[in-house]
Amino acid sequence: MNGRDEAVRIAGGRNMIGTAEPVIAADGEAPQRSVRLRDFLIEPVTVSNARFAAFAEATGYRTDSERFGWSFVFIGLLPEGFPPTKAVVDVPWWRRVDGACWKHPLGPGSDIAGLDDHPVTHISWNDATAFAAWCGGRLPGEAEWETAAHGGNAAGIYPWGDREPDDGTFLPCNIWQGHFPSDNTGADGWIATAPVRSFEPNGHGLYNMAGNVWEWCADAFRVRSLGRSAKRRDAQARAERERVMKGGSFLCHRSYCHRYRIAARTGRSPDSAASHLGFRVAYDAG
Repeated sequence: MNGRDEAVRIAGGRNMIGTAEPVIAADGEAPQRSVRLRDFLIEPVTVSNARFAAFAEATGYRTDSERFGWSFVFIGLLPEGFPPTKAVVDVPWWRRVDGACWKHPLGPGSDIAGLDDHPVTHISWNDATAFAAWCGGRLPGEAEWETAAHGGNAAGIYPWGDREPDDGTFLPCNIWQGHFPSDNTGADGWIATAPVRSFEPNGHGLYNMAGNVWEWCADAFRVRSLGRSAKRRDAQARAERERVMKGGSFLCHRSYCHRYRIAARTGRSPDSAASHLGFRVAYDAG
């Protein structure tokens, strides 16, 4: 299965990435800088459960979560009465769930029936890289991802422009509505992931470049900012060999994780996986 035929060509040239007005400085959103890119192709949607299932069946590939025997699941997705599991220090809304993986997203007894067109989750950078290579592609670079996300509007804060999503009247992407982490109103129609072609695409025809699932990029996560907290974050990222993630997820909200902005970014180790991590594939233009 190869998505290259559907991929969108993005013109290269000189592009601005990052921001001069960082919201989360320790993440390295600043400085704004100029980069030169070659033309590239990027798929309009994140990889779905159906596509990843075809890859796993064709190759016998086992994800990092399958090999480790567990993954992280957001507590609000677990059914009532779910047995207590180990929480993550400082972010107790995450639970380590034995048996959770891409095909059992909430652990044993769960499955992806009816979710063929939803983004695959519990995917590590290693897993995403393996899939991309299988279909003749690669992960996008961070600069490529940002350029594509702008949709031709280089100054936009979000893929649709500058207007901030709210909890009721303007819902352009799948993020959290309500009080995080205890009350998600689902005003956008979704409590967890939405299908990969949900919401309006940006100017390049790309879907869900904000929200839904975090998207892995090829780059190592580095923080160029000079502040003390930024230097600490950079040292941690280097020690754990973190890779860049972009776009935010269905769990983001302005009050907690305002990272669905195009310039926003974070990083995780290449074997990290959770119920809000996915990816899309890019290709050299040739």
